[in-house]
Amino acid sequence: MHPALLYLPGARLSLPELSAARLDGDVVEIGDAYIPADLPESPDVRASSIAVLVQDGTAACGPSAAWIHGAGDAPPPVHHVRRCVERRVRPRLSARITFHDTVIPATDVEVLGGIPVSTPVRTMSDLATALHRDPRVLPWMHALASVHPVAVELAIASLRARRRVPGLVSGVAALERVVRRT
Repeated sequence: MHPALLYLPGARLSLPELSAARLDGDVVEIGDAYIPADLPESPDVRASSIAVLVQDGTAACGPSAAWIHGAGDAPPPVHHVRRCVERRVRPRLSARITFHDTVIPATDVEVLGGIPVSTPVRTMSDLATALHRDPRVLPWMHALASVHPVAVELAIASLRARRRVPGLVSGVAALERVVRRT
């Protein structure tokens, strides 16, 4: 997607102008931005809409990555980012962002809409291992499984190959339930 097609409030048009254009049917909201009404919503468009929240050295992960990959209609209320570089990152503090200070390997990251995003398999693995701490990720797991069904099986294999991961046993069990459900 060309950046000229993404309208961030306050950049080229003010929020009132964008709201008026939305009421006229010229643009639609996507995440924190607006796009022309006739532009198809794709992963790169979704990623571009939250690019201002993903700082250098981090990648969108968890529910944010699931939404970017096509899970769900609306973005999560709080976006999740994780380090994708070996060096430490000083996170920008915001009530809209949860920063995870563990590194995602480069093999588990892809660039969509100009920002790094965890792959569907890594996203599914992260959601599954977070389930024991936060049951709110379960709908994101099911939504991601509906758009990327192969990611569930690959995530199970990936988690079984790993050791000493908090939530590993319950995460694999949850993924197996997701497989039976689909």
